Amino acid sequence: MSLIRLLECKPDSEIVFREPTSGEVPAYAILSHTWGEEEVIYQDLKKGKDKSKTVNKAGWRKIQFCAKQAAVDGLEYFWVDTCCIDKKNAVELGAAINSMFRWYENAARCYVYLSDVSKPDNRVDDQRAWEEAFRNSRWFTRGWTLQELIAPRLVDFFSSEGERLGSKLSLESQIYEVTGIANKALRGDALSNFSIKERRSWAERRNTTIEEDAAYCLIGIFDVSIVPNYGERKDQAFRRLEDEIHRLYKGVDFEQFAVGLNLASFPEATQFVAREKELSKMHEMLQDYSSRSCIILHGLGGIGKTQLAITYARRYKEKYTAIFWLNANDKDSLKLSFRDIAQQVLRHHPSTSVLASVDQDKDLDQVVSVVKGWLDFPQNARWLMIYDNFDNPKTLGNPDDSAVDIRQFLPRSDHGSVIITTRSSQVRQGQRIHVQKLLDIRDSLEIVSNMSGRKGIESALVKELDGLPLALSTAGAYLEHVTISFSDYLQLYKASWLKLQTTSPLLNSYEDRTLYTTWQITFDRIQQQNTASAKLLKLWAYFDRQDLWFDLLRHANSVDDEWIQKLTKDELNFNEAISLLCTFGLVDPDRSPQQQAVVRGYSVHSCVHLWIVFVLNKEWDKSLARLALTCVASEVPDKNEKHWWLLQQRLLQHATRQASFIVDAKVDIDGLYWGFHNMGNLYSDQGRLAEAEAMYIRALEGKEKALGPDHTSTLDTVNNLGNLYRGQCKLAEAEAMHIRALEGCEKALGPDHTSTLDIVNNLGILYSDQGRLAEAEAMYIRALEGCEKALGPDHTSILDTVNNLGILYSDQGRLAEAEAMYIRALEGKEKALGPDHISILNTVNNLGNLYSNQGRLAEAEAMYIRALEGKEKALGPDHTSTLDIVNNLGNLYFDQGRLAEAEVMYDRALQGYKEALGHELVSSYLPALNTMFAFGDLFSQTDRKDMAKAMYNRALSGFTAVQGPSSNRCTQLEDRLQALQVASAESKVGQNEFTERRVAKSRSLKQKLHKLGRGLNIR
Repeated sequence: MSLIRLLECKPDSEIVFREPTSGEVPAYAILSHTWGEEEVIYQDLKKGKDKSKTVNKAGWRKIQFCAKQAAVDGLEYFWVDTCCIDKKNAVELGAAINSMFRWYENAARCYVYLSDVSKPDNRVDDQRAWEEAFRNSRWFTRGWTLQELIAPRLVDFFSSEGERLGSKLSLESQIYEVTGIANKALRGDALSNFSIKERRSWAERRNTTIEEDAAYCLIGIFDVSIVPNYGERKDQAFRRLEDEIHRLYKGVDFEQFAVGLNLASFPEATQFVAREKELSKMHEMLQDYSSRSCIILHGLGGIGKTQLAITYARRYKEKYTAIFWLNANDKDSLKLSFRDIAQQVLRHHPSTSVLASVDQDKDLDQVVSVVKGWLDFPQNARWLMIYDNFDNPKTLGNPDDSAVDIRQFLPRSDHGSVIITTRSSQVRQGQRIHVQKLLDIRDSLEIVSNMSGRKGIESALVKELDGLPLALSTAGAYLEHVTISFSDYLQLYKASWLKLQTTSPLLNSYEDRTLYTTWQITFDRIQQQNTASAKLLKLWAYFDRQDLWFDLLRHANSVDDEWIQKLTKDELNFNEAISLLCTFGLVDPDRSPQQQAVVRGYSVHSCVHLWIVFVLNKEWDKSLARLALTCVASEVPDKNEKHWWLLQQRLLQHATRQASFIVDAKVDIDGLYWGFHNMGNLYSDQGRLAEAEAMYIRALEGKEKALGPDHTSTLDTVNNLGNLYRGQCKLAEAEAMHIRALEGCEKALGPDHTSTLDIVNNLGILYSDQGRLAEAEAMYIRALEGCEKALGPDHTSILDTVNNLGILYSDQGRLAEAEAMYIRALEGKEKALGPDHISILNTVNNLGNLYSNQGRLAEAEAMYIRALEGKEKALGPDHTSTLDIVNNLGNLYFDQGRLAEAEVMYDRALQGYKEALGHELVSSYLPALNTMFAFGDLFSQTDRKDMAKAMYNRALSGFTAVQGPSSNRCTQLEDRLQALQVASAESKVGQNEFTERRVAKSRSLKQKLHKLGRGLNIR
């Protein structure tokens, strides 16, 4: 690069040249503009020249602007092309043309002066006018300004008055609209990442005054150097430019090894979308021509590896002298591919003796050898070899004699580029790129839309296909030929998966493979290498597709299958089996960040799971279905276990799948009553009350039949059903269950057994919910004294009863005693269980209620926030227990006068209850009814009386059904409704008087609410 000549503005405003010595170029600004009449040239400014005429030239204004703006930006020096190059010196001009891109690239700032864009001041209403002029500026039509836009990092645009219009970044959308230049290029992405064709397209609508400059102005865009030869004509200038580009990418002697791209040897590629991240990474990895570059594209079959390789080859074909496609499925296919390469080379270079002398029909091994020899020529270093479908690699663990040793088919020399596509992650010949599913749903929508020729694709359909290009293309091809709706296709996909796939049109781009056959050959190879891996994959049909882990399978000791017993009894065997499935891309380890307490699991793609269900398990195996249910039910943790809620959440999706087997009678349920009981516990703890009830009833029926109605195990289920009915506000049914359980346990175990006392505690909770507080207290005292005697004063079971006594005392208005109980429960649980255990959060919430009732609102808020954050983290934002705390925060905000925040909380709680319980159950669920009550108060306070009335009536109807018409809540609601009627009658009273009454009522209402203690306590 030639040394740059700069301008310097002296303190007296004189502008002079500064010619830095080598290596001492200071920071400088640079001007970009379009040439006009009376430009200031080098000769006008050189030393000793009389400058009086120069300052009167029209071009002087631009130089003054640049000097002034540079000073504003703290720069002493600047550069302007009209006068900083001696264009009468041909050598200097040629050097400048070849250095120009670098000069702009190295500038601290670039100022674009638009002489045809006016912005007299900064009025907003003028912006539309200057933006239209900006888009139509002559600057965007000139050839040389292309590099002046792209090369500098910081580019600022100015009007003819010198007013700043914006930067390259802030005006990016307008610049892209005018120029079509990719945003990444505008932001400084390496130009080598863009194809020659794309870069040429940026200049297609630009022109230059001198025709040869149309080629010369692209020298920097392609990072080449050619000597300008004005008078050679435009077409010759472009020929020389293209020759230099090809020499840069392909080498000096590229022509003798150039072979045109033969698309006939490539598989058909259709509907390729996105993958820009992978393409950029591939290009980066394959840019080093000093030695061999090799990348491995590995991933699940049907994920789009082949299409990715084809797209790369077509996008960057100008960088290679030759690109050859090889079928690496087996040795014979590879040898035939080498024969095809020999024929392609001979068609382009018939005098290549090393290839012409071989009998290509008889000695394929010799053909492979001579083609490799041709690729090994030192001058032939810019080829790209693509080995597609290398899915059966020869490895130590692969006993298949037909497995391919790819090293025998790779050229020996340390040059050239190689891409290998494979399903196996064990291929290690180069840098690996794991090709995964399409993450952006818009890409999936585009594939289905393009293949089907339809618009308005429903997102539910493509979400089900989960970013797998083969599945998306198959769906699109089917929808092209039939008139069914997207939702109908989705129903067929779920209900008749195999039949749908076998009747779908074949895809040319996937040759002989379909969605239901593409993984079969992989499965056969897996089965050959490790039978346990194949068995594990088949077993997966009976679990959810996500999050399978060893401990979940360790209970599989009942199935009469030695391979399943082998992989589920020893974790090393399991790891060996799952690793092979991961190697072939059928299974993915969970890479999401999880809490350290959780062992990570493994997942299969949704389409693979359906293939496992409908193809590998075409004949349903009830024994395996029973085994899966046994595993899930056996793993349900006790609530005293550490982090039990995390394990339950992992089990929930598997339990949901087991439930579908039970409903469809696809599992042998005889003798599984214990499992149904555990599944009931799981659903109940997770707030899934309807599912829990169904499981408990099945468990109870099974236990009564197998063990008898009075067996203690039967009574456990009876007790749990009582708790469930209480949660559903079926209080009479709950009481009947608890009484039966209590009488049975007293008879079988005695009145002081801890199991008996657990039921006593539960009866206390029920009596408390019924408003029978004296009876509730008697039950709690009995349970507490009995457990203290049997277990000691600090046992966690005792602390639950202590917490419940705190709730009771709070309901009785005995707040000091309630606080003492809560503190005892909280300190005991923190000591026994740690500060983050979910049981502790219940007591924290209850303390928040107590502090709220005492008017200690800041302390209450701190407690609620701690409880809410803990519940959201442990159970999720939509669990009913989490929503109880959301309701309580709404009450607190209401009491603080933060009504807008309170409304958000109430709405979240009520909508959450509806979602969790359904519209039918929510109308009898006490926490939801309390939220309706509070919502009515909020609407009343904010003068939305019709909405308040509606909420009060809904709450009254629910409380009447659950607690009876004479309950306290019903009486309070009737008072509220009557007050609304009175307020409506008073609406005719004068405004001032009405306002005074409303304020008085507001104070009274808050006092009444304060006494009510509306917070939802959690046991």
